[in-house]
Amino acid sequence: MPLPPSFDVIIIGSGAAGMTAALHLATEHRVALLSKSGLGQGSTRWAQGGIATVVDPEDSLEAHVEDTLIAGAGLCHRDTVEQVVAESRKSIQWLIDQGVPFTPAETHSNLIQRCDSSPLPYHLTREGGHSHRRILHADDATGLAITETLVARVRANSNISVYENHVAVDLITRHKLGLAQQACVGVYVLDNATSQVQALAARSVILATGGASKVYLYTSNPDGSSGDGIAMAWRAGCSVANMEFNQFHPTCLYHPRAKSFLISEALRGEGARLILPDGQPFMHRFDERCELAPRDVVARAIDHEMKRLGLDHVYLDMSHKDPDFIRSHFPTIYQRCLEYGIDMAREPLPVVPAAHYTCGGVVTDHHGRTEIPGLYAIGECAFTGLHGANRMASNSLLECVVYGRLAAEDLLHKLPQMEAPPQLPVWDESQVTDSDEDVVISHNWDEIRRFMWDYVGIVRTDKRLERALHRIKLLQSEIHDYYSNYRISNDLLELRNLATVAELIIRSALLRKESRGLHYTLDYPQQAAEARDTLLTPARW
Repeated sequence: MPLPPSFDVIIIGSGAAGMTAALHLATEHRVALLSKSGLGQGSTRWAQGGIATVVDPEDSLEAHVEDTLIAGAGLCHRDTVEQVVAESRKSIQWLIDQGVPFTPAETHSNLIQRCDSSPLPYHLTREGGHSHRRILHADDATGLAITETLVARVRANSNISVYENHVAVDLITRHKLGLAQQACVGVYVLDNATSQVQALAARSVILATGGASKVYLYTSNPDGSSGDGIAMAWRAGCSVANMEFNQFHPTCLYHPRAKSFLISEALRGEGARLILPDGQPFMHRFDERCELAPRDVVARAIDHEMKRLGLDHVYLDMSHKDPDFIRSHFPTIYQRCLEYGIDMAREPLPVVPAAHYTCGGVVTDHHGRTEIPGLYAIGECAFTGLHGANRMASNSLLECVVYGRLAAEDLLHKLPQMEAPPQLPVWDESQVTDSDEDVVISHNWDEIRRFMWDYVGIVRTDKRLERALHRIKLLQSEIHDYYSNYRISNDLLELRNLATVAELIIRSALLRKESRGLHYTLDYPQQAAEARDTLLTPARW
């Protein structure tokens, strides 16, 4: 499908945040939804655990707020947390109305109240950091259920034009065009099928590109999590914040054939125990909450035990639970593990930490607006202040749906007054040639991910960070030369973005002279008395 000259809104990214925004905007406007691969193939699809909201009569909005603040290690923005928690029921009701098949309640004690207080029976589970059962889920494949439901809705909407296998190259702003009154007016887009780049214009652009966990060697995320939106926003002039806080999920399956297979935190919420090879539990030595401690605590505990004992992995044991309970509550995980020759109802699962979630991102306000007029950022690529120094489980899907809706509602009011975008210049590739050295891309990709894992991982030091900064500057010079002389490709664009995000993570980590949440450094093991965000602004770097 040829790209038309202009849309009302371009949304870059087709996960929960992007599709939520698209469906809300498409009631009145023409929307282009860009997907790097197939529609709905991003990180949302792989979210197993669920989505958090207060529904148990013994729970409260205040408790959800306090749990989030505690998990965030003093760095959450309370006003943001209160906003997201307060908006949670409305947003989840919207998902229910779209047809998301949440798991029904097994007893009458687990009821979600509809906004009009009529009861809807859904089962609630509990995850690390939560003081109550407040996680709605669709068995152990919640992200898949949400994705498939929203994909069907998007495809059925005539106001949404879906462009699959289209990769955003760079944002187009009025200042880049030499015009006054800065605003984002479009994006250059690479069609992977034709290898052609076109300029796509719009009154507004929404970044919903997900996180940057692919910057690390081991990750639970799909291949597309290369920090594209963060890097593009940075190059366009947006500030980023708290990029040093990269959440490592404590439990990914350790198996040579299991690429990035996440073992949901809900297993620990339902009684699974972390054990050493000799069968001894160890979490009680690190936190009184044991397996229900926040993810940063659990990941560091596992990392500590692996390094102390020279282990490749530890184990997550649920074999003490009833086999029928395991098979009924975790059918996807159970079946997948069987495919790898592991029966989790009879034996423990080998697990390791892996990069999982980017807590920092593009600085936005309470409606997803960035510093550039007309440019929004929502979901994992955005920094709202919700997650602080450590994201609490099942708040991320909630953030996507809340800010997808809030950004769309803001735009619905503003779009009628926004100017039409100017005529955009065509992409110029007259000075470049086809590359015959693609091995450079794969080599640099591997090098970045390896030194980020070794030097900027779960435990850090200033020496390791300085070494990483030196390496990334050298690689960026090579990547810049390559980008300037050869025709672009998806792999080159992702490498360029990974290198940008890697530098932002390293520089942010060097600025934080304390250990807090997901950032733990041996040089500054204590937490500072005052909690401050780490803000990077392009003009200063």
